[in-house]
Amino acid sequence: MAIDDPGAFIRAHTQLLPVPHAPEIRLHVASEITPIWRMTEEALGAVGLNPPFWAFAWAGGQAIARYLLDNPQQVAGRQVLDLASGSGLCAIAAMMAGAATALAVDIDPLCADAIALNAAINGVRVSVLIEDLLDRPAPRADLIIAGDVCYERPMAERILSWLSAARKAGARVLIGDPGRTYFPRRGLDLLADYQVRTTRELEDADIKRTRVWTISG
Repeated sequence: MAIDDPGAFIRAHTQLLPVPHAPEIRLHVASEITPIWRMTEEALGAVGLNPPFWAFAWAGGQAIARYLLDNPQQVAGRQVLDLASGSGLCAIAAMMAGAATALAVDIDPLCADAIALNAAINGVRVSVLIEDLLDRPAPRADLIIAGDVCYERPMAERILSWLSAARKAGARVLIGDPGRTYFPRRGLDLLADYQVRTTRELEDADIKRTRVWTISG
């Protein structure tokens, strides 16, 4: 089952607000996770869906967005892939910082419409791919960015293995993380350290210390 008008569904159940740590960017975001999660399941006639990650500006993504906006030389003129993109925040920041192209990748079909809406409101163009890329080599990209991907052990292990392989193949990799349990402790170089405002709806604190790392090599 599909939502007849995903864009209308997203607009009806979110607010257009500036991102706390990157207020240059506005996103369609929900104020609470449980209601929009339930409404998504009801609209799709399904249960047990993954949380609507597209409806929030997660701390790791906020940190990457801030880093790219403040350091445009890291991304200017480059081809960027935003893995597990969600709302498209990191891809949008990359384009605003001067990237040549940005491809936002996620497995949730609603991300395609959320990212399209968010990119348009911020005046940038972002391509979207709804696919699980983790079982094959990364597509061509100069820079791969991943915000807040280490919240579950199996997913963290798959993504970090994939990102490491992409780094060995020549891509630069940036990871934003607010101290998730399954974030690795080795093989990374610290690039930036932020205090990111978030919400108790999503986190265990109103402010999360969130860092941007690059895979060494």
